[in-house]
Amino acid sequence: RGGDITYHGPGQLIISPIFKLKERGFNAHGYLHLLEEVTIRTLKSYGIEGQRIEGLRGVWVGEKKVAAVGIAIRRWTTFHGFCLNANMDLRPFSYIIPCGIRHKKVTSLQELLGQDVDMDQLKEQVRDSMAAVFGLEIAAVSREGIEDLLRHP
Repeated sequence: RGGDITYHGPGQLIISPIFKLKERGFNAHGYLHLLEEVTIRTLKSYGIEGQRIEGLRGVWVGEKKVAAVGIAIRRWTTFHGFCLNANMDLRPFSYIIPCGIRHKKVTSLQELLGQDVDMDQLKEQVRDSMAAVFGLEIAAVSREGIEDLLRHP
């Protein structure tokens, strides 16, 4: 694990993919690396150069963390994933030590771009990056379709 505590709040895009790691030939570290790659590619679509920092998880722009990555695995099935700070008030991060990292700050797409990000467009960019990184074809499913799947698995 990366650290002590994190914060999830309004204006953050939270992605929790579910994969059976063994079926896809992933290990935990490789999977984490791929989630970071999804975020890096998403940032690139906005003209932002995201990066990894050796020894730290997540995606960084300069010395500021823009996305946290954290997974859990049970029976080789993943849950949790990553969160990308989009249009959010960053003040709550000042009340904690995000991910247990004292010497780094947190940023958002809004702060980096100097304007709000359209969340629907951001979701599409993340979806496209997920498809490219994981070699997936992702079908659009409506809320009604998801609710129907939950009622009739």
